Formats: sequence, C-alpha cells, structure tokens
Amino acid sequence: MKVKLEKILDHQAIAHKTKRIAFQIYESNANEEEVILAGIADNGYKFAERLAMVLAEISPLRTILCKVTMDKKNPLGTVQTSLPASEYQNKSVILIDDVLNSGTTLVYGVKHFLDVPLKRFKTAVLVNRNHKKYPVKADFKGISLSTSLNESVKVTFRKGNDTAVLE
Repeated sequence: MKVKLEKILDHQAIAHKTKRIAFQIYESNANEEEVILAGIADNGYKFAERLAMVLAEISPLRTILCKVTMDKKNPLGTVQTSLPASEYQNKSVILIDDVLNSGTTLVYGVKHFLDVPLKRFKTAVLVNRNHKKYPVKADFKGISLSTSLNESVKVTFRKGNDTAVLE
C-alpha cells in the first residue's frame, strides 16, 4: 500500500516561516550580544543552521550553533551537546527541532539545559503538532497542525528544495 503524501510546506513557505521565527528570536533577544541556537540532531540542527543564516542577515546578534545529540527512541539516555556547558552558561539559549510531536524529545532536551544556569531559555520548532504527551510548548513555531495520531510529519532539508509533508 502506497502512503499518500500531502505537502504542508514548500521551500518558499519554509523560508518565510524561518525568517519570521528568526525575527521573533531577534526581538526576544534584542538586548543580547549573542544567542546559542541548540539544534536537536539531525533536522533540528539543520533548521538551527538556517535560522543562524537569517539572523546573520537581519540582526547584529552573534549566533553560536550547538548540536544536541540524543537517542530519540530512548531519551532517558545521555543527551550530549557539541559545546561544553561553560559555553552556554548564563546565556540566552534557544532549543530547536523540526517537528514537535509528543514533546518527548523537546522535554528531555530542555531537562539537559536546566542543569546549567541560563539567562534565558526558549524553544523553536518549524511544525508544531497538537499531540503532546508532556506539558512542553514551542515559544516560536512556524505552523501548528491538528493531525490524527496515525499521521506523521516529515521535514526534509535540501538546499533549494526544503519540504514538509504529512504522511
């Protein structure tokens, strides 16, 4: 049986949503000199890279990318970051993922950063689904969707051809 794909966002729409989220990040960090964009591997980090590029165009904020690695099937395991905790201590951090499904990945990512004193902590996602298992929300989101539990959202980041589809 072939799965029917419904395009939610095309490349242009993703670029627009990315720019809007970047402006929101800048507005909420206007008094900061730098901001840490912590992207959850793999797609969250790719989204963070795109946000960093837009922030460089629209603001004087210095953006520092941080890759957050975790086993999404076993989030209780170790969460690792490409930066040592001392690099983001007392700074503004935005935890970024491509899709917020049940909230599991985001909540364990948040938990990791709460072990370090931060100046400000926010979350950003491109697609926010309304099936949360945990009381976690995205502070910045591109689009919110009400979908059935048996549907999934897949975001693909390809240079010049980013897409988000509902499967």
